[in-house]
Amino acid sequence: MELRELRNFMRVAQAGSVSRAAQELRLAQPALSRQIKKLEHELGTPLFSRHGRGMRLSAAGSRLLERAEAIAQLVHQTREEIREDRAPARGRLVLGVPPAAGRLLVPYFVERFQAAWPETALHMREGVASSLQEWLVEKRIDLALLHNPPHLEALEISPLLSERMFVIGPPRHRLKDKAHPKTFRIRDFGALPLILPNGAHANRRLVDNAALEHGVRLRVQIEADSVAFAKAMVERGLGYTILTYAAVQEELARGQLVAYPIVRPHLSTHVCIVTPRGQLPKLTQDAAEMLGDVCRTLVRSRRWAGARLV
Repeated sequence: MELRELRNFMRVAQAGSVSRAAQELRLAQPALSRQIKKLEHELGTPLFSRHGRGMRLSAAGSRLLERAEAIAQLVHQTREEIREDRAPARGRLVLGVPPAAGRLLVPYFVERFQAAWPETALHMREGVASSLQEWLVEKRIDLALLHNPPHLEALEISPLLSERMFVIGPPRHRLKDKAHPKTFRIRDFGALPLILPNGAHANRRLVDNAALEHGVRLRVQIEADSVAFAKAMVERGLGYTILTYAAVQEELARGQLVAYPIVRPHLSTHVCIVTPRGQLPKLTQDAAEMLGDVCRTLVRSRRWAGARLV
């Protein structure tokens, strides 16, 4: 039993006549009649009852027609799905990224994205964790990379990697106290003039919670939500900040800043891929997978310094 024979059988059943169906199919009537007889022989039962004005489906023919229509519909759906998968993706994807991680991974992600979906518009939005989270819930962005995202019913969170935090200080020639420690403990934070973002920022919450656990009262002298502003002020000797290594690796290489490890215990931030909860468009699913691949490649190649996969 072949798909072509089933389709021809369906046409005969709809036309109620072999001759009429043969004309519609542009087949020779004897050839079409042989196909019907072949089906009846394979199934061991008549599919039609013949009468003077045409043909009527038998009980077996009615059952075969029902199954043949379902098979034809399934074949059509499968073909359309495969064509859709192979067709170039169109439309628009909006990706949200935090400043430091975004600057590191965006060039690699955009390069791969454009190669995979050349006809799809890509919109990048930079923001702090609280803004990215709000945009996801409101579906103003399709997916985002978030530090320490809260567990909300509206969001699907996929942990990706963790980054160690460092105390970031001015270059050594700006240090007033030349006998500077090589490492810091969380209990040392209370003695530092700190430049940190406001309480809505993920990194600020991380530092506040660590200080609370160790009974430390922080000296936050300046609040700066911009990582770039914080780094510029630290470089001028106006205080210290707490950031990941990736956020300052360019300044460290140029000697503009110094990074001091936090020890006993380490302080780490967790990076996750976050999407709205529910059924996602295929493009969003594939882009999220690609984003994860890019991040993992950067970590394994050590271009994302200070990070490890989870």
